Amino acid sequence: MQLSVVILNYNVSHFLQLCISSVLAATKDIDAEIIVVDNKSSDDSCAMVKSVFPGVKLIENQENWGFSKGNNIGVAEAKGDYFCILNPDTVVAEDIFVRLLNFVTSKQNIGIVGCQLIDGKGEFLPESKRNVPTAKIAFQKMIGYAENYYNLALDKDDCGKTDVLVGAFMVIKREVYNKVGGFDEDYFMYGEDIDLSFKMLKAGYNNYYFGEVTIIHFKGESTLKDKVYARRFYEAMEIFYKKHFKKNVMFSALVRMSTKLASKKGRTVPEINENNTLNAILVSSTIPKALQGVLELPCFLESSFPDDIENTLVILDADYLNYKTIIDYIKSNSASKSNSFRILPKNSTFILGSDSSVGRGQVLHF
Repeated sequence: MQLSVVILNYNVSHFLQLCISSVLAATKDIDAEIIVVDNKSSDDSCAMVKSVFPGVKLIENQENWGFSKGNNIGVAEAKGDYFCILNPDTVVAEDIFVRLLNFVTSKQNIGIVGCQLIDGKGEFLPESKRNVPTAKIAFQKMIGYAENYYNLALDKDDCGKTDVLVGAFMVIKREVYNKVGGFDEDYFMYGEDIDLSFKMLKAGYNNYYFGEVTIIHFKGESTLKDKVYARRFYEAMEIFYKKHFKKNVMFSALVRMSTKLASKKGRTVPEINENNTLNAILVSSTIPKALQGVLELPCFLESSFPDDIENTLVILDADYLNYKTIIDYIKSNSASKSNSFRILPKNSTFILGSDSSVGRGQVLHF
């Protein structure tokens, strides 16, 4: 088998449904399998997978084991020569795995391959390609100067070597993953992608950023970016430094201080109406009457993408458009700050999306 796609899920049933639907389209012509590992969700995630995607392998953990152990459980069941670690709050294009498999098999001594990530508004996510967070770089990030934390030497559309890739999307050869010991289970959540990337570098492998392909990462759907996130992130950084760098008493003290300060801060997330949304446009062949009834906005039907719009909710029907087209449209319209985007997944009665990379996404049933 060429590829195993491992999706670790926790309480994001609707986003998981969209994700699996896009992965099925992207693996249609590949010898591949999809493995969903559920970390004891309390929503209907497991029931949804069994009902909607009976061909997907589902592993139901009886405890929330966190990111590292959850993914390691999935990889242990994987049969593919390569596998993709994929977040459930993502959407992939139909050609992504064919292109990435061609890329990884053309390179020698390859570790992890990542791609370009955008959020639900089409904005590029700079954590798609990062540098190793040395003590100096991490301290700069803590005080609000993050330029050296990200790999700015590579343009977002470029392809090339980078130190650190993001755990929301990683393509790895199973043999290489096993050689470096996989994800370190000392990390519950956050920091494990930095750790695995760095272990690859220490073992002599090269990590690559492949910016020619793009996925949507709604980012925040399964892990709200709040004070809990801040505390866990800095705690993960402390684990990373203890494992890989000489003990630095001053830096450890700074990490603890940053953890305390960050844990007191919260973030506000805008709702659609805060963007002064005036109407909705559905790019499809027909408007479901039930959708029109719950939108609370005038809804207009378009057979092609609308131009020169402002303050508009653009709904993209995945039964009418392919996922690559949807991703490309959202990406190309990222400059339109006043517009919002929602996706109507195939064979579903809800729309979803996110207007902020730091908050929970929105799901509207009809």
